[in-house]
Amino acid sequence: MPPTTSSSTVTLSRRALLGAGVATGGGAALAGAAAAVAVTGPDRSTARADDDVVPWHGTHQAGIDTPLQRYATFATFDLSILTASTLRDLLVDLTATIRALTGGGPPPEMPDRPEGLSTSTDVATGLSPARLTMTVGLGPGVLERYDLADRVPRRLRPLPAFDGDLLDPRCSGGDLLVQICADDPQVVSHAFRTLRGRLPGLATLRWTQHGFVGLPSGGGTPRNLFGHPDGTTNPTPGTDRFDTTVWALPDEPAWFAGGTYLVFRKIRMKTATWDLTPLAEQDAVIGRRRADGAPLTGKAEHDAPDLDATDGSGEPVIAADAHVRRAAGFPMLRRGYSYDYGFTLATAGGQPDPTGGVDDHDHGPDEEPHTHGGHAGLDTGLLFCAYGNDPDHQFVAAQRRLAEQDALNRFIQHTGSAIFAILPGCGPDGYLGDTLV
Repeated sequence: MPPTTSSSTVTLSRRALLGAGVATGGGAALAGAAAAVAVTGPDRSTARADDDVVPWHGTHQAGIDTPLQRYATFATFDLSILTASTLRDLLVDLTATIRALTGGGPPPEMPDRPEGLSTSTDVATGLSPARLTMTVGLGPGVLERYDLADRVPRRLRPLPAFDGDLLDPRCSGGDLLVQICADDPQVVSHAFRTLRGRLPGLATLRWTQHGFVGLPSGGGTPRNLFGHPDGTTNPTPGTDRFDTTVWALPDEPAWFAGGTYLVFRKIRMKTATWDLTPLAEQDAVIGRRRADGAPLTGKAEHDAPDLDATDGSGEPVIAADAHVRRAAGFPMLRRGYSYDYGFTLATAGGQPDPTGGVDDHDHGPDEEPHTHGGHAGLDTGLLFCAYGNDPDHQFVAAQRRLAEQDALNRFIQHTGSAIFAILPGCGPDGYLGDTLV
């Protein structure tokens, strides 16, 4: 039977993790037994819980079909572990930590800590869990490294290069992702700090990104830093459209049932240039009205864009290069967060470098040459997260089409990129990845 975890103590020490032997026939038998364990307990879609607690277990991981929280940190790591059995032990420890923190408790103690030292920092003591979720995924190449090539999800592969990309390797890629979301930024910070403190010797921090989102009172679609609603066409959790868009397809390895893929892109938004663009032009670039999110051919946000509509001169109302037109026909779940790093990051990527000089430009023949006073160097934008079950025919196909001809490209730069297979959920007595290793 697969090992179980306790909410108070993790039974495996750091020495045990680092000294774990190569997984042989015994490890394969354990993996087979783990795969036979049924997911039990309430699914998150039907479980009743306090408003501030999101149940961590279920058929799928929390943090995907969970209603959007206000703050997020995305942390990726490069794994240092050597065997499949040690990967399993790491996932057991991660699950115990997630179980404790999302329930509002202290993190599990680590048995190999010197006497007098505690895993707990009290950073979140007295705070509500604030709908904390921690969602775990594995990057391309990880399973092959641990002789698990026969279990690699069919669609997990590095993303191709796209025209216009200005990717910084310091905020791209990674072996292990943990997406941390909550309605309290201190809860998010505490969860990341707890996670980081458990991984020395097992994984090296590769990059982190921190985001926020303003949730309209009374509901509605959040707006990005260009002022437009972002996520209007998202599928609704609990519907057939959501399930067939997001959750793993039947031809995936059996262990991956209930999983999905996450494509992460860090997108710098040239807000200084955007703010000096007339509103009518902004709307034409997107193909929607900024004021209410409605397509230029409609009256309300959720009206379907009429891509065949023409104006009095026979020109399309929604331009050939409008973002709405170019992005149409590629269903996926967008779960993005805005970010605003100011001038503080030397690793922002893109051009102009946020730490570099002034961006000289002009806005047309009737304007005098001028600068943005350095504002073009701000690193602000969108942490774009696309969940789906077929990245090649969802995100990759959409991004190729957008890179080819999208009016929005003048105002954005893709500077970070990664893809992960998000593990299925597990039962209350299981661990994330218990169907894998």
